[in-house]
Amino acid sequence: MFANMKTLLMAAALAASFGAAHAAPADMNAQTRARAQQAIDAGLAFLRSKQAADGSVLASSGLTALSLSALLDNPAGAGRVDKAVIDKYAAFIASKANKDGSIVERAHDQSYNTAVSITALAATGDSKYAPLVAAGQKYIVSTQIGESRGFAPVDSWYGGVGYGGDERPDISNVYVALDALRATSYDPKDPIWKKALMFVDRQQNRSESNDQKWAGNDGGFAYSPGGINPSEDTTARIAQGASYASVTSAGMYSLLLIGVDKADPRVQAAYKWLTTNYTLDSNFGTNSKMTMFYYYRAFSKVMSAYGEREFVDARGQRHNWRNELADKLVSLQNPDGSWVNRDANAYWEDKPELATSWAVMALEQAMK
Repeated sequence: MFANMKTLLMAAALAASFGAAHAAPADMNAQTRARAQQAIDAGLAFLRSKQAADGSVLASSGLTALSLSALLDNPAGAGRVDKAVIDKYAAFIASKANKDGSIVERAHDQSYNTAVSITALAATGDSKYAPLVAAGQKYIVSTQIGESRGFAPVDSWYGGVGYGGDERPDISNVYVALDALRATSYDPKDPIWKKALMFVDRQQNRSESNDQKWAGNDGGFAYSPGGINPSEDTTARIAQGASYASVTSAGMYSLLLIGVDKADPRVQAAYKWLTTNYTLDSNFGTNSKMTMFYYYRAFSKVMSAYGEREFVDARGQRHNWRNELADKLVSLQNPDGSWVNRDANAYWEDKPELATSWAVMALEQAMK
């Protein structure tokens, strides 16, 4: 738990360094790095322009938190933004804190919004938010499905996290929850990590470590128990239990967050799936461009944590993922500095405030 400013700053530094050291200059060529920084600056300017008088982005604690996190993680330094602007973002997020520890303005998506909110508040380095961060951590832990809700380790939902309440758990919410707990230095010995691993294992298409009858053996990850994705995007047709890129990125990163070694067969199987099926033109496995910007962010997180500069795909082609991800995102940026998913509206990616946050954070991660 956080006790003071020093602890907050140490936690932020630890989170930033997780998985791999900051990229050496050679990991991204100089021209691409310069274009990426320009794109980040333009994206952040767009996000600042969307801040309302009350400090929020679309009156959403989650969107406000993502914008704030993007601003604070700028490789050029958060000092480019006035402290008053940062304080307004943080104050709005804090104003949505509830007695149960959740940070959200409505009884929906409580776990997800709380996770991104405590991550942003901790990143400010302001000790006055420490109690809210600690309460948010406890809330997230309380949403994990286990014995208190009548589930046993043999159940497929066990160890999972959903959007809040009684919703079905999924790998995306687990990834966001674990990432927030890691970023805010939650106790690494707490049972949440071991329980989460049981759920994560059951989402991977690897029968050696997944005891579910539907499990395949391609090494990728499915979205939720049974693999069904409740996407609003009707163009996406995802078979039950099918692996696809965005959730495989989230699943592999969850393994690393939990502490599974990169040499572990589960990590290696997921890495092989991602690199074999590598593309930045679609969310491979969905036959669509559903949640592309979520994918870019999750892909940048897991590749950075895995720590390899390059990989070889199924066709024998070598890829520098940092250069290619940066080039792709720069090519998709709009003249006003924003990004938006014009091909699929699932999970609000048709809103530039969200897509821009994901894109900026993916670029920031690639530059580390």
